[in-house]
Amino acid sequence: MRILVVEDELDLNHIICNKLTKEGYNVDACFDGQAALDYLETASYDGVIMDIMIPKKDGMSVLKTIRAEGIQVPVLFLTAKSETQDIVRGLDAGASDYMTKPFEFSELLARLRVMLRTVHISNDSILNYGSLQIDTNNHRVVRDGVTVDLTVREYAILEYLVRNRNIVVTREQIRANIWSIDDDINSNVVDVYIRYLRRKIDDPFKEKLIHTIRGVGYRLEC
Repeated sequence: MRILVVEDELDLNHIICNKLTKEGYNVDACFDGQAALDYLETASYDGVIMDIMIPKKDGMSVLKTIRAEGIQVPVLFLTAKSETQDIVRGLDAGASDYMTKPFEFSELLARLRVMLRTVHISNDSILNYGSLQIDTNNHRVVRDGVTVDLTVREYAILEYLVRNRNIVVTREQIRANIWSIDDDINSNVVDVYIRYLRRKIDDPFKEKLIHTIRGVGYRLEC
């Protein structure tokens, strides 16, 4: 698997790259945000490890740019920015995971393995997560080889959860991304649709994907 490391601290960049190489990854490295964009726009990667506070373009700007361009490569932020609002902002921007410095390499490698194992994009239109497969062109959902029929709204929620896999999303985030601001909806509409979705996606199968985070929202995790 091919990994891009974006870290402006020269020694740390080299250490991370050496560790990953010894683990069997193919690794490219760069030291600023503009270089990261150049790499990501011209080559295909299975994952990115990126600092936020990097020269020319910060990591958050890089992430927003590639997401706007439709580049869905998983990104793990590795940064000294450890405030809760920074973590939330990074995850909301589309990061797959977030680690703060200082860190243990064993944890970094474990998080990278999870990130690469649980979600891979086979092509631009297919999302795979565990036993779940979503064809985003045709809005077709398959789990364990069984086609699952979803309504338009159920499908939209499921795709949103898959794209934010392993991340807790609030009810308000789901509502804001799925419904129009002009829609007249009840306050519990998200919970209602999650129940509908669970009956089709989880109830017929042994492994449950949609988890309730009490008082906060939901997380898709296998």
